[in-house]
Amino acid sequence: MVENMSPARDTVAFFNDMELHDRPRSFAGLSPTLGQLLKRVGDVRREANGDGNETPVHQVLDINGASLEPRSLPFMLSFNNLTYSVKVRRKISFSSVFHHRGNRLGGSPVDDTVVGDSLFTKTKTLLNNISGEAREGEIMAVLGASGSGKSTLIDALANRIAKGSLKGTVTLNGEVLESRLLKVISAYVMQDDLLFPMLTVEETLMFSAEFRLPRTLSKSKKKLRVQALIDQLGLRNAAKTVIGDEGHRGVSGGERRRVSIGIDIIHDPIILFLDEPTSGLDSTSAFMVVKVLQRIAQSGSIVVMSVHQPSYRILGLLDRLLFLSRGQTVYSGSPANLPLYFSEFGHPIPENENRTEFALDRIRELEGSPGGTKSLVEFHKSWQSMKNIPKSESDHQNMSLKEAISASISRGKLVSGATNNDASPNSMVPTFANPFWIEMAVLSKRSILNSRRMPELFGIRLGAVLVTGFILATMFWQLDNSPKGVQERLGFFAFAMSTTFYTCADALPVFLQERYIFMRETAYNAYRRSSYVLSHSLVALPALIFLSLAFAATTFWAVGLDGGISGFLFYFLIILAAFWAGSSFVTFLSGVVPHVMLGYTIVVAILAYFLLFSGFFITRDRIPGYWIWFHYVSLVKYPYEAVLQNEFENPTKCFVRGVQIFDNTPLGMVPGAMKLKLLENLSKTLGMRITQSTCLTTGADILVQQGVMDLSKWNCLLVTVAWGFLFRILFYFSLLIGSKNKRR
Repeated sequence: MVENMSPARDTVAFFNDMELHDRPRSFAGLSPTLGQLLKRVGDVRREANGDGNETPVHQVLDINGASLEPRSLPFMLSFNNLTYSVKVRRKISFSSVFHHRGNRLGGSPVDDTVVGDSLFTKTKTLLNNISGEAREGEIMAVLGASGSGKSTLIDALANRIAKGSLKGTVTLNGEVLESRLLKVISAYVMQDDLLFPMLTVEETLMFSAEFRLPRTLSKSKKKLRVQALIDQLGLRNAAKTVIGDEGHRGVSGGERRRVSIGIDIIHDPIILFLDEPTSGLDSTSAFMVVKVLQRIAQSGSIVVMSVHQPSYRILGLLDRLLFLSRGQTVYSGSPANLPLYFSEFGHPIPENENRTEFALDRIRELEGSPGGTKSLVEFHKSWQSMKNIPKSESDHQNMSLKEAISASISRGKLVSGATNNDASPNSMVPTFANPFWIEMAVLSKRSILNSRRMPELFGIRLGAVLVTGFILATMFWQLDNSPKGVQERLGFFAFAMSTTFYTCADALPVFLQERYIFMRETAYNAYRRSSYVLSHSLVALPALIFLSLAFAATTFWAVGLDGGISGFLFYFLIILAAFWAGSSFVTFLSGVVPHVMLGYTIVVAILAYFLLFSGFFITRDRIPGYWIWFHYVSLVKYPYEAVLQNEFENPTKCFVRGVQIFDNTPLGMVPGAMKLKLLENLSKTLGMRITQSTCLTTGADILVQQGVMDLSKWNCLLVTVAWGFLFRILFYFSLLIGSKNKRR
């Protein structure tokens, strides 16, 4: 057997002896042992239950490469007197105004009021003294109608409610869970499947493994963990299929939900929270999902999930039930005790009826009655006190949190952890599994792969830049060095620089589309926010360089701009800097504004103001003093002034000679002979000889007229680049502040 075993399998500890089932040829010619026969019986039973080979047993990755025997670890999650209230707006009406006024004058209130309520707001209690416990190896399901507080309770246990808003305690093995430790040892699966549509199932899980599994783990072991998880989740047939979205056909809804679970259990967490993992699924898919959760619980995890209305088969997989009604507990205990509970309450459950459906229907009926569920809540309290059986001695001898976590890590649970000799549980596991440069590399790889799968996005952007450049090149074809050519150059530069910023607006939906994926991944420390910002910036640069080169090459020689090769290189650099600053500005806005249409409105408006105050429409000395600050914060100002200096910095190049002085004036329409006579008279008046070839205006004069005197073109380039870095830093702080993903 040892010779026939695959080396890769040495790194995985199975909770059942799967090797015997996977390699029947290894025992050809040998009589089956008692263990093999019992194993075959177990396989037949699983197939009879509808599970079969689709949900293999949970596999725990053994970092040390040794196969360890499974054993129970006494983790127990307790929560006591959890209370959470929020302020909601009142519906204003004449009756409510007079009612509130009557209360202030000493009148008797019609409804119950809470201290702190006002005319416009009232307090709504979402959780009201909820207590209970969830144990390792079990699935605790929170049930109730919509609005009963299921998701709120899951959020409270998962530390997704801001500190100070939630009252009560949540402990693990009797010790209060700190936020940092909970993030590392737990995982939270949202109700919505937040996945990249163009990645395959295998790629999605592999990227999750690279984020959550430590750097010390080899690439082969990470791949082994992913392949084991694919088998465990029953996704082998869909491993090479893209996730898909509305425009791309992909995996089914049940497979998508199992992938969502897989990316959060890749590191084998000790506690797993799930918000309605079966919603939107058919009966078979829902059963498959809960069956996977049962395997995870049996591997030594605590599974807490909310579920709307479980089927009879799913009910058989649940170990503890917690029914909620308007934020209060109406039942807490084993599913087996549910018939006895309602029988003693006076509403026995018929034999052929689903117990949970009956319970939920009865709760809804009580909610619609005048007294509400108050009678059931009171009965639950008395029933709990009557049925409170003393806990066994083993329940009181739980390991300390440090010992339990250390034992879990030593047997392969919590793969991202690494034990040390520190006495504090918080220091036993690192905050992040990998250093930031590895996070950057993985994030960059994923972004590039997503971009390659959707080349039409970059193609549309490149097409927009080339079309704009072509139109500008044909409109401003080979401008001359006359006064009219100067004005046309100014118009070209103003439009070209503002266009570079406007074409960056398409970067707005990029982050908005993956905002919630980012929030989900960073909520439980898959990677640092700084790594995301840096990788986001690096991945954007190649596309910006290509776009800048395309626009510069399309317009520079066609328009007839000055400077030769050196002038073209600077023109390319300033366009690249403008693209960089514009892209950074739009990226920052995407971190602040949560909606695409609102973001586009703000971007267009602000860029219009930047163009207005850039110095093209009105020079700096003509801008009112109370608006001059906007001139200096205008992103268009610095690239515009830089290209003006790049074009007009040559002191030997003349733009107005002799009679050209009358161009762009009413005298420009008079005959040429008359212009020469006027020029001769002007020469006599000024006391200097002005001929038809005399240079009257150089490029330096034009720069003075335009008020371009503060900064050199290279300083303008540096300021534009600095604007880009500033907005990237602001984007980081917007993520730091705005992506807490916690209830207030």
